[in-house]
Amino acid sequence: MRQEGTKTVIRPGRIDDVETIHAALLRLGTHIGAHQEITSTPEDLRRYGFGEKPAFSTLIAEISGEFAGLCLHFPIFSTWMGRPGVYVQDLYVDDRFRGRRIGEKLLRCVARECRAAGGVYLRLSVDTDNETAKAFYERLGIGWSSYEQVQKIVGDAFFAFADAPEE
Repeated sequence: MRQEGTKTVIRPGRIDDVETIHAALLRLGTHIGAHQEITSTPEDLRRYGFGEKPAFSTLIAEISGEFAGLCLHFPIFSTWMGRPGVYVQDLYVDDRFRGRRIGEKLLRCVARECRAAGGVYLRLSVDTDNETAKAFYERLGIGWSSYEQVQKIVGDAFFAFADAPEE
């Protein structure tokens, strides 16, 4: 059912897309072998992405009205550059639509939106073992940062850290 000449439509995600967005995130987790890490629910996405103060935004790619891909992102700020940017949390393209530059189109759309808002950079993280994604980003000019490493604290360790009494 691939129609190579069919145009890709990119639009902002809407609250009625929440189930589709969540399903795409689950497929992304499975694709990178980390499905067990995904504990979010559609209700979490609804509450934090489409409430009064959204924590993230989404772009949805469609071909002939069919879901083809997703980019979930949010604004960030660099104190070193003194400028805003955008962080891409999740980029997913449905297997049926790979090879049609949908991921690139989604990223360029996010970059344009960021630039229009005064932003000057885009950041993202890549799963350590995802060589295909690393090569994809390199082809687009999104390079590896040789001086940074992602650190994190989650779950009970985060709660204990946040709730520790001040000395």
